[in-house]
Amino acid sequence: MKGIVFDFDGVLADSEPLHLSTYQEVLAPLGVALTHEDYYTNYLGYSDEDVFVRLGAAKGWTMDARKVAALIDEKTRVFDAIIGRTDVLYPGATECVERLAAAFPLGIASGALRHEIEMILKRARLDQHFRFIVGSGDTPRSKPAPDPYLRAAELHGLPPSACVAIEDSRWGVESARAAGMMCVAITNTYPADQLTAADIVITSLEEFTSELIARL
Repeated sequence: MKGIVFDFDGVLADSEPLHLSTYQEVLAPLGVALTHEDYYTNYLGYSDEDVFVRLGAAKGWTMDARKVAALIDEKTRVFDAIIGRTDVLYPGATECVERLAAAFPLGIASGALRHEIEMILKRARLDQHFRFIVGSGDTPRSKPAPDPYLRAAELHGLPPSACVAIEDSRWGVESARAAGMMCVAITNTYPADQLTAADIVITSLEEFTSELIARL
């Protein structure tokens, strides 16, 4: 393994509960009560665009591009206000990034918006450790399609088989594996029995070390 690609939400940032509360705030005026179970079962891991398109289809709404864009804009406004005043990194995230950056080139492939990722990384002074960010809208298809990880390998200048991804959801693991990457799954969001497609499952970022990567 010569390069590492981090997912972001649910791996480095404990932001999934914030995304859920933001979706709930945006959808409530539309008469939709998005539950924790529904979000974690059907929508987590998708980009904002895909969440609203899929949710609209489930509700039988007519969702044109303008309506989707308006919902994304409102969700972005609410979420930005939250992360601007909240420390959302998982315990050990800073140490993990700094430790691995000394040994490997690092990148990010995420369904989150680029500016959301950049805001959190800059606040934590971690942005200088990442060579690139592949965010929502940067590839033709989002996870679980392989496109984000194929683009990440391209930006690393490496074949996918020389890269390892770290993910927290089965959609993310599916994306990384479909791209041809090895994948470590972390149980921040889902239990280990839902992450069995990964090569290794860990329970904390403290376990994501050069020694573990050497075992892949």
